[in-house]
Amino acid sequence: MTATRRILVTGGSAGIGFAIARRLARQGDHVVIAARDGDRLERALQELAGEGGSCSGHSCDIRDPAAVDRLFAAAGALDGLVNNAAGNFVCPSLTLSANGFRSVVESSLHGSFFCSQAFARQATARGGGAIVNIVATYAWTGAPEVAHSAAAKAGLVALTKSLGREWGPLGIRVNALAPGFVPTDGAQENILSDPEAEARMLATIPLGRFAEVDEISAAAAWLLSEQASYCTGAVLTVDGGRSLGVGMHGVRTTEEVRP
Repeated sequence: MTATRRILVTGGSAGIGFAIARRLARQGDHVVIAARDGDRLERALQELAGEGGSCSGHSCDIRDPAAVDRLFAAAGALDGLVNNAAGNFVCPSLTLSANGFRSVVESSLHGSFFCSQAFARQATARGGGAIVNIVATYAWTGAPEVAHSAAAKAGLVALTKSLGREWGPLGIRVNALAPGFVPTDGAQENILSDPEAEARMLATIPLGRFAEVDEISAAAAWLLSEQASYCTGAVLTVDGGRSLGVGMHGVRTTEEVRP
């Protein structure tokens, strides 16, 4: 398989990040994965290489700007960047510690800026490139008990729009992707273990189902591609309509709305 582009995916060793890395590798790109967990990183690289993908990886804590500089020096000339690495946990805001808030904002927002800046400095000399920031719809809807993550993702949406405007003349496109809920193994265990919880969540999604991880990775790949060459500063929402809200009288069942 001949690699056509080099694309860095932060947090690319698991979950949505790995799905994006896999899709890019399968379409012929060389994927550089950055992750903090060295063991998980190695397993991800082995899996991609086993499928014939072109890949490499580096351990990095993106909250550290010096570590980010070392990452980009080692990664080689890049054509694209996916800022997927983030931190999150559920916690009532009244009991959220200063360190907990700081850690999530530093991972999701500060780290994404450090990586974007390092990429842009490199890409400017090469004639441009593309950045995709992974955000969340609660960046604009809000959500209880994840105020720290919502604040960070809202900042990342603003950063996307600001850099899209500022870096467009440099040939660098900056967009964001807001994925819907993907029932990964971890989500099945931690969130969907209660059948009633799954039913409640599905009732909020107009398309009536959860996202497939391939649908999210396809959207990310499109934003990185030449097919999205006139798209910058945008936020692509792929959530089945969940973030669109409900009617004044709540959500009606399928039977109630069918003609």
